[in-house]
Amino acid sequence: MPLDTTTLSLTDILLRLGAATACGLALGFERERKGKDAGIRTLALVALSSAVITTSALSLYADVQARGGDADPLRVIQGLAQAIGFIAAGTIFVAKGDAERTVRNLTTAASVWLAASAGIVAGAAQFTLLAAAMGFGLAILVVITALKRFGVARGEAEE
Repeated sequence: MPLDTTTLSLTDILLRLGAATACGLALGFERERKGKDAGIRTLALVALSSAVITTSALSLYADVQARGGDADPLRVIQGLAQAIGFIAAGTIFVAKGDAERTVRNLTTAASVWLAASAGIVAGAAQFTLLAAAMGFGLAILVVITALKRFGVARGEAEE
């Protein structure tokens, strides 16, 4: 659904924000099941807020273009991606043990990043890209967990 110069309909807004929230909930459920701090609420809010910012930026872009102005909505996405990097980095924990350092929560940080990406593409109404990314992302999280049970993949503390 490309944006035109008219105001977005309530249906379009609900579809974009709802898709982002659903993706964040799915990612958060997987993290919550594993007892991680960044779980259902956190990842749903990250995805939702990313969709709100992206939808707003694209809508404002359409309004500016309609008035003959020039704007770059990609700057908003760039800033959002940069900001989410700080939030994701904040979830990573490094502890120094007796013999070596232990790094934890890398997968959770990556899940925060994916939730933000899901929000960005949902906000841009790129639903095919959203479905493919979520399919791959959830497959990675679920399949790797199954492989760990068979000793084929490392546990998160080893990542």
